[in-house]
Amino acid sequence: MITLCFQHHAKRFASMALMTLAILLSGCMGEDAPDWHGTDISGVMPKLEFNLTDSRGTSVSGDDYSGQVRMLFFGFTSCPDVCPTTLQKLSQAVSGLSPEDKEEVLTLFVSVDPERDTPARLAEYVNFFGERIVGLTGKAADLRTLTQRYRTTFGHEEPDAEGDYAVTHSGAVYVFDREGNPRLLMRPEDLSAQAIRQDLVALLEEDS
Repeated sequence: MITLCFQHHAKRFASMALMTLAILLSGCMGEDAPDWHGTDISGVMPKLEFNLTDSRGTSVSGDDYSGQVRMLFFGFTSCPDVCPTTLQKLSQAVSGLSPEDKEEVLTLFVSVDPERDTPARLAEYVNFFGERIVGLTGKAADLRTLTQRYRTTFGHEEPDAEGDYAVTHSGAVYVFDREGNPRLLMRPEDLSAQAIRQDLVALLEEDS
């Protein structure tokens, strides 16, 4: 049986995070703020830091991917709607970059379903969407700490008779610059691949 990902729960969690950000950002953004397609979260979210396991089974940290613009997205491989749609759009955005810029952008897909998303399963999943995507996961406690760090959450529903269960999570994507500073929060369902690409190019040009 295919695991269900209830999109209305994901939207609820993302909306809560965005509401908090809107309040915090209202007093921080001046008239000269860049005209981003995503929401500017500079100075509001903490830097990119984590200790997780990649799809090769290797322990990695946020510093292992420094020097690149990184897009952080929480999900799980059995998700039938939000995750594949988001990863496809992010891949489309990156694939339209120049060859040089493409090598400077990385998507970090963090599975919040570590019981089922083994490194091998993660590798197969992210490789389907493109070369510039890294699959990550970790212990439930570490994942909970990481999601709370970026003011979001996830949840596992009660298993059914077959042991299958749904996972709720946010559909938001967090974008960090080369130094790991938080810069943008995106809702890919509300943005085109071109709009995402334009924000990525602006960040790359800013850091160059």
